Amino acid sequence: LQAFFLVSDDIMDSSLTRRGQICWYQKPGIGLDAINDALLLEASIYRLLKFYCREQPYYLNLLELFLQSSYQTEIGQTLDLMTAPQGHVDLGRYTEKRYKSIVKYKTAFYSFYLPIAAAMYMLPGEDVWSCCLPCLLQAGIDGEKEHANALKILMEMGEFFQVQDDYLDLFGDPSVTGKVGTDIQDNKCSWLVVQCLLRASPQQRQILEENYGQKDPEKVARVKALYEALDLQSAFFKYE
Repeated sequence: LQAFFLVSDDIMDSSLTRRGQICWYQKPGIGLDAINDALLLEASIYRLLKFYCREQPYYLNLLELFLQSSYQTEIGQTLDLMTAPQGHVDLGRYTEKRYKSIVKYKTAFYSFYLPIAAAMYMLPGEDVWSCCLPCLLQAGIDGEKEHANALKILMEMGEFFQVQDDYLDLFGDPSVTGKVGTDIQDNKCSWLVVQCLLRASPQQRQILEENYGQKDPEKVARVKALYEALDLQSAFFKYE
């Protein structure tokens, strides 16, 4: 599932590297064929679930979980693209509320809730003794309350992860993160730009408006210098 999302996301963001490697669509002879490759990856999820889990009591729960995860993530990607359309910068869209919505749908659900929820559904039963007679403890955790509690905790973890990812996009070492950050060039609604807008003076906001979402390295450097002037690195460490 993640491979499907990342191959697709790299195309939409015109990314160059992913995990220290050239993006799949950038490989010689691949190009936009990567779109079909991404769709094959998604289709393989359901073939594998059917092959390995069809006879299991949790099969339907897993199907619904993966379908819901895909839907949630695609909603998040839509919010991301609508907030930061190519060639059009509207800083008024970069609010904390919008940022949290993008993170909730695009990253947190599939990256954090999905694997834990799947494990909860698949939890095996075990033999226990009750009133001197052996019995089988019911397998799986599928209660609404338990999943709601897990969702609340894991969505907060997902938000923290995305804030960290946004910070590392600009201030991280590409040899460690495995990718070259492009959030400024791609006009992304990142944690850094949201925090910048909360702190910027009218003059600093003007600098951001003139330089954000531009491919020109000099303009990218001006945005980074603005972030540094506002000490967003310390703001991140405080958040962390």
